[in-house]
Amino acid sequence: MKRISLILTMTTLCFISQAQAREWTEFYNNSRSNAMGGTKIAITSDDTTLFRNPANLGSFRGAYATLLDPEFEFSLNSYSQFFGALTNVAKTKEILNTNRDQYYHAKLQVTPSFSVRNFGFGLIYKDEIGAIMNSAGTAMDTIYQSDIGVVAGVNYNIWDGRIKIGASMKAINRIEVDNPILDPSASLDLKDIGSEGTGVGGDISLMLQAPVLYFPTLAIVAHDVGDMKFESASGLRLTTTTRPQVVKQSVDAAVSIMPIHSRGFRSVFSVEYRDLQDSRQEDFAAKRTHIGAEFNWNDIFFLRVGMNQGYVSAGFEIAGERVSWQLATYGEEVGTKASPKEDRRVSNKVMVRF
Repeated sequence: MKRISLILTMTTLCFISQAQAREWTEFYNNSRSNAMGGTKIAITSDDTTLFRNPANLGSFRGAYATLLDPEFEFSLNSYSQFFGALTNVAKTKEILNTNRDQYYHAKLQVTPSFSVRNFGFGLIYKDEIGAIMNSAGTAMDTIYQSDIGVVAGVNYNIWDGRIKIGASMKAINRIEVDNPILDPSASLDLKDIGSEGTGVGGDISLMLQAPVLYFPTLAIVAHDVGDMKFESASGLRLTTTTRPQVVKQSVDAAVSIMPIHSRGFRSVFSVEYRDLQDSRQEDFAAKRTHIGAEFNWNDIFFLRVGMNQGYVSAGFEIAGERVSWQLATYGEEVGTKASPKEDRRVSNKVMVRF
């Protein structure tokens, strides 16, 4: 019986790996980036620069203090059920049980921060889930992450800012469920299915910007240098015997231009390629590719468009001196190279800043 059980488990794992690829989880992303096709490391600086690319802290001319910036995100095919389940694994099962073979995604995120030229400090709370149940209702491919932590970054400018070098450190407590064959009939309490741990990781980045027409820019960011391991069992929010998965080092690169069309109108165009080291061992090039543009009228209205992993993205922002609202829609690739599958999502964010 044990041999039969092992064979069935291995067969199920092989079937899942072939039929359903897993989405790429990221430590940080936001509505602006989502609207711009996922581009984020070579675009103009804003309140979220600390989390995206510490080298870009050198572009600040003043101070940014974000008091509150709640952001929520959900799959469009389950938007009516989002507030009933949010990121709860057990409640997600109930939704998927009536929507088998459909992907469910939800994210809640808050990142208050303070940044000035060459330095930034911030906090992060993120709850995110992605899951799909097979047609038989016997297994849920589930990725759940709940992060709480601190991030600090510094920057050094060389040659009047033409060269920017940045580094950031983060200390994160993570609760994780990473199981491609989670049994929906068993207990789905986090204490039974989750892993908990605290880890410290760091990013280093480089930006090269030419002071000529359109300000052509090259950005390179090495994330989680030397790999980020959650080896310390803190018991801060949950006590478990297992630890979250190691986050492998990865390197992203991007180029951008920033035309100034008139006194009150400017834009940004960027192309970004992820994971140059192939730490994710992904042969689907579309999942690595991001293209985006932003059009800015007087720092009040922003229109954004792009292509995220081959799917159209779009969004806008209405900004005041202290409050702004961002809305985005984008497609995430949750299929395979042989059988692509889009999960269409909506991302919404409100920011209150000093």
